[in-house]
Amino acid sequence: MKEVIAVVRINMMNQTKQALTDCGVDAFFAHEAHGRGKGFINPKVLAGTQQGYEEAAALLGEKGKLYPKRMVTVVVPDDQVTCVIETIMNTNQTGKPGDGKVFVLPITDAVRVRTGETGAKSIA
Repeated sequence: MKEVIAVVRINMMNQTKQALTDCGVDAFFAHEAHGRGKGFINPKVLAGTQQGYEEAAALLGEKGKLYPKRMVTVVVPDDQVTCVIETIMNTNQTGKPGDGKVFVLPITDAVRVRTGETGAKSIA
C-alpha cells in the first residue's frame, strides 16, 4: 500500500475529484492548506531582508505570503499508484508555477475501525 499526497490549486479540486473517481479511486481526503513554492521567492531579495535592508523587504511584498491550496490524500494498493499519480498530473498540469506537488509514501498497514479488517482489505 502507498499513500499519495497531492497539493493542488483550489480551482482544480472538482476536476481532480472527478478524475480520481474515473481512475477507480472513490475514497480520499481533501484538506485546506496554505503554502508556497521556492519559485515564488527571489533568493537575493530574501537574503537582503535577512540582512536588514528595508528596500529588500519592500520588494518582497506579497511574494512572501502563503497561497491557499488543497491537499488530497489517497491510500491505494501498489498497483494503483501509477494511475493515481498520472491522473493527478494530467488533471493539474498547466505548465505554470503553482501547479502543485505529489508525494508518495509507503504504508505498512491499515485497519478499518468498524470491522477490524487489516491490510488491503481495509482500504478496498
